Amino acid sequence: QVQLVESGGGLVQAGGSLRLSCAASGRTFSSYAMGWFRQAPGKERDFVAGISGSGGSRYYADSVKGRFTIYRDNAKNTVTLQMNNLKPEDTAVYYCAARTDHAPGGYHSWGQGTQVTVAS
Repeated sequence: QVQLVESGGGLVQAGGSLRLSCAASGRTFSSYAMGWFRQAPGKERDFVAGISGSGGSRYYADSVKGRFTIYRDNAKNTVTLQMNNLKPEDTAVYYCAARTDHAPGGYHSWGQGTQVTVAS
């Protein structure tokens, strides 16, 4: 398990940008693939973006491709989600999550979430 703490959420106008950060505890951060998920009120938690332990592979939900970028700094134990051209439908609580890279199983560690609200 790894401890995760998100930051960077807030209120922004449509078309604006936000940067979410997730800080992880422990010395083996590069052994974890990381992901960002979001959950809007009354909806299920959805995958937004993922990145491999080395940072060499990145994955995005179709709804955010071309607008969001995920990257990580293994020296600082952080993963960041840069969100540009935000839309009202991006409003949700965003969660950072970790899973053991190159191993079976899903995401096993989750942050507490950070609220993102996009006003139209």
